[in-house]
Amino acid sequence: MNIDTKILDELTAKAKGCERLRMNYDLRTSLGDTSQRMLNALEPGTVVPIHRHRTTAETVIIVRGRVKEFLYDECGNLLEEILMEVGGDCPVLQIPAGQWHTIESLESGTVIFEAKDGAFAPLSEDDIFKK
Repeated sequence: MNIDTKILDELTAKAKGCERLRMNYDLRTSLGDTSQRMLNALEPGTVVPIHRHRTTAETVIIVRGRVKEFLYDECGNLLEEILMEVGGDCPVLQIPAGQWHTIESLESGTVIFEAKDGAFAPLSEDDIFKK
C-alpha cells in the first residue's frame, strides 16, 4: 500500500469535518492483526486528554505538519515539551509505557503515524489524568 498525499488529504478532510478535529486511518493488515498501527490526522483545537498506556510504549512519527508532545510526571507537572516536525530535530518519538502524555496540533493538515503493542483497548478512567 502506498500512502500518498491523496490519502493524507482525504484523512485531513475527514478530521476537519469531525467534531473532535481528528481522524485515524487503520493500517492493520487483517482482523487477526493485534498490533496498533495508524495514521492520525490532528487539526488545531483537537483535545487529547493527558493519558498513559500502562503496558505498551507508543511510537509517534510526524508525517506532515507540526505537533508538540507534552510529557508529565505522576502529579501532572510538565516534564518536557517536544516539538515534532518533518525535517526537525525530533521527527520520531518513543514514549515509554506508563508515561503521562498528550499532543497538540500546531498546524492544519498535520498527520502522525502511531504504533503501540497489542490490540486496541479503550483507556480506563485510571489512565486519563484528572487535575
